[in-house]
Amino acid sequence: MAINNPTPRVTKHQQLREDTVVTMYAKAWGFFDQNRGLVLGILGGLGVLVLLVVAYTFYQKNQEQKAQELLATAVAPYEAGNYRAALDGADGKAGLLALADDYGRTSAGNMAAFYAADALFRLGEYDRALQYFGDFDKDENLIGASALAGEAAVYESKKEFKRAGDLYKEAALFFEADLTSPQYLLSAGNAYEQAGAFDAAREAYNEVKERFPESSAAEGVDFYLARIDAAAQQPQG
Repeated sequence: MAINNPTPRVTKHQQLREDTVVTMYAKAWGFFDQNRGLVLGILGGLGVLVLLVVAYTFYQKNQEQKAQELLATAVAPYEAGNYRAALDGADGKAGLLALADDYGRTSAGNMAAFYAADALFRLGEYDRALQYFGDFDKDENLIGASALAGEAAVYESKKEFKRAGDLYKEAALFFEADLTSPQYLLSAGNAYEQAGAFDAAREAYNEVKERFPESSAAEGVDFYLARIDAAAQQPQG
């Protein structure tokens, strides 16, 4: 005897859900049919965009690799103290200036700007050194802090002591390190003293004692503070 399978009962909730799906599908298809050119254009544009992103990523990777190779060549004369050859290049090879200008969007090109700035400073080309220190994209690490200290040294050489003190202090706090921060604070205090900004100098020296009491820089702070007190008591002429 055959058993008749009962027809599954469709609930009202299921029927409404199915009707909604059908309606949405119909609307979507209707929109596509009426705006076929627009939709295909958008999809085509997205495809082009994806291709452009892939191509740019590939291009940047190649640029980075080439810049790394050029940087290794340009840094060699810099480390030997031949700063002009490092900046301008030699034997048909690009120097730090060209590398920084042409590959500035790569990490190697960015480092070239740092080396170029320091080389220009050592050659006494202070304004150009400031330009490349400014171009250098500073991360919060020892090199970034060193770049700020480099800018400070340039301003100090230009006898703009207040600006130098501000930058030395910024360098000390930009990336705190026991090896460098106390020395940068001492340099800040010295620059402030030369600017006659004794309160700022005293604050920088005291910061060495408070934040880095175990550093070698802290050992001479009392002498510097006494020097400030003596200078502050001198009659202003």
